[in-house]
Amino acid sequence: MRVTNYGGGNTSCKAVEVDPVTAGEREVLFVKGSGGDLGTLTDEGLAVLDLGRLRMLKARYRGVDHEDEMVDLLEHCRLRGAAPSIDTAMHGLLPPCHVDHLHPDSVIALAASADGEALVKECYGDDVAWVPWRRPGFELALEIERLHDERPQLRGVVLGGHGLTCWAATSDACAATSLELIARASSFIAERGRPEPFGAVVPELAAVPDGERRRAAAELAPVIRAIAGRERRMVGAFTDADVVLEFLSREAAARLVPLGTSCPDHFIRTRVRPLLLDLPPTAPVADRVERLRELHAAYRDEYTAYYERYAKPGDPPMRSADPAIVLVPGVGMFSFGADANSASVAGEFYVNAINVMRGAEALSAYEPVPEPEKFRIEYWALEEAKLRRQPPPKPLTGRVALVTGGGSGIGRAIAERLAAEGAAVVIADIDADGAAAVADSLNGQRAAAAVSMDVRDATSVSRAMDDAVLAFGGVDVVINNAGLSISAPLLDTTLEDWNRQYDVMARGSFLVSQAAARAMLATGAGGDIVYVVSKNAIVAGPDNVAYSSAKASQAHQVRLLAAELGPHGIRVNGVNPDGVVRGSGIFASGWGAERAKVYGVPEEELGAFYASRTLFGTEIVPEHVASAVFALVSGDLAVTTGTLIPVDGGVPSAFLR
Repeated sequence: MRVTNYGGGNTSCKAVEVDPVTAGEREVLFVKGSGGDLGTLTDEGLAVLDLGRLRMLKARYRGVDHEDEMVDLLEHCRLRGAAPSIDTAMHGLLPPCHVDHLHPDSVIALAASADGEALVKECYGDDVAWVPWRRPGFELALEIERLHDERPQLRGVVLGGHGLTCWAATSDACAATSLELIARASSFIAERGRPEPFGAVVPELAAVPDGERRRAAAELAPVIRAIAGRERRMVGAFTDADVVLEFLSREAAARLVPLGTSCPDHFIRTRVRPLLLDLPPTAPVADRVERLRELHAAYRDEYTAYYERYAKPGDPPMRSADPAIVLVPGVGMFSFGADANSASVAGEFYVNAINVMRGAEALSAYEPVPEPEKFRIEYWALEEAKLRRQPPPKPLTGRVALVTGGGSGIGRAIAERLAAEGAAVVIADIDADGAAAVADSLNGQRAAAAVSMDVRDATSVSRAMDDAVLAFGGVDVVINNAGLSISAPLLDTTLEDWNRQYDVMARGSFLVSQAAARAMLATGAGGDIVYVVSKNAIVAGPDNVAYSSAKASQAHQVRLLAAELGPHGIRVNGVNPDGVVRGSGIFASGWGAERAKVYGVPEEELGAFYASRTLFGTEIVPEHVASAVFALVSGDLAVTTGTLIPVDGGVPSAFLR
């Protein structure tokens, strides 16, 4: 059962506490703060207000034209906690102790129907009242308070185009009421609605087979990401869920998609409407790309006209005119946001919107909030204030990074650093379980994904790059870190050992860079490719001819690709670590023992031995390498390409000259 949206809905309770100044009792309101999410709500996310002062605001209210000033006055009622949301007045003015405000798909289907008022009456009888669309705020709070006073038997209200508000004396009773009213709406639609609300299937728009569909999505994703991110980098998400493919295959989709979404939470996340490709999935990719670009140009013109129709002096400047949702019949839905979590949430919200449209069309006709009201919400000063309260973006926000060999050692440290700096990160490793473990550890905001990749195999690399593109819309940063090492004198180096090291490091880096460049060129926004090379690419040492020469190949690939890809805005650089013993998968797999034998030191002292050879006397750890990689991709070195940065503590013989 869908109860509310991510980041949407609200709940509150009223309680009595001791005023620390007067030592007397005061009534307070605990309510979810602005921008919080009910599913992850903690104490820090609650706004706590003096309820007596909040109710005094009724005497200060000057009418609907002065709604916005009431939000500033709410701040003078706040005792502690998060900033109050726009729904706070509704929670405070309603007398019952517990109030829920939710956005369930089934109830919004009633709220967004052409004859919503009659349907609510038929569904709920006298238990629930209908409130025509009104922008959230103090006027709506007063209207619901009046209904409660006039009809004490009411258990809740359906807000036209918006959602459900209900109340009760206890928390358990309020939750039970919410769930009951949502279930009644779902049953009402199932029993009374017509069976095919979206009309017949359009055969040429039906979903293509799974493998073909995923490949088509991967081909289109970088192009669509460029469309959504024309004005700023965006992270993408993709879904080919049945609910999406079924909707896009039906006759009604072409009529309903331009109407946009209804619930304010929906269109804040999904923009005023999606972009719908009007070609079948059987059309050549080049034709679909060309048509997407034509539709994008028209979309931008239409959005600019929308802004100019309704903007008034003092309104915020026009934001991005690019779509947040792109629908491709037969293939699926691409959604976009400033980060991975926002992109996923935007897609989830449009799935909610599809469910709402299905319910509304089953009962009546879908009739969303009028366009002028959508503009008033989208460019509301309160929404602008919410945006200003957000923390500044991190350096790599909006960028997608793929790290090969990311399941352990240096690769893991790089992935962790890039994620900490705001990137969406794809962990690629031949050890799928290791990659998944790292991704899981980073996935607090859905900002990491794991892919299985054998860098030696072109098919595996291509498939993994497709998976990465589908996870986040494209790739902007690719780290060639996968490697291994086998130490042996020349006469003991087998052809198998030689080929194995060249296959992973020389051939593997080539294949990954080739696939990365293809994806970056499709987006057209440049990017970074960074090779984790080695001091051994520069300095000759004993008993490692295969490893060192493979690393030398990587070093020269950096220079060659920098020259080739520079005109496309793609930087190619490398780092040359040395002696990274602690946390290193290579050293733990036998290389450490072999090198310790070569240098005549105990293996447990190898790190200290390497440090003793450096100017700084410092042991190098994976985090040092990660810092160097971040320096290269952070944007601070935007005009640097073709370089190799030593990360070795200062080894004069490895100085580049």
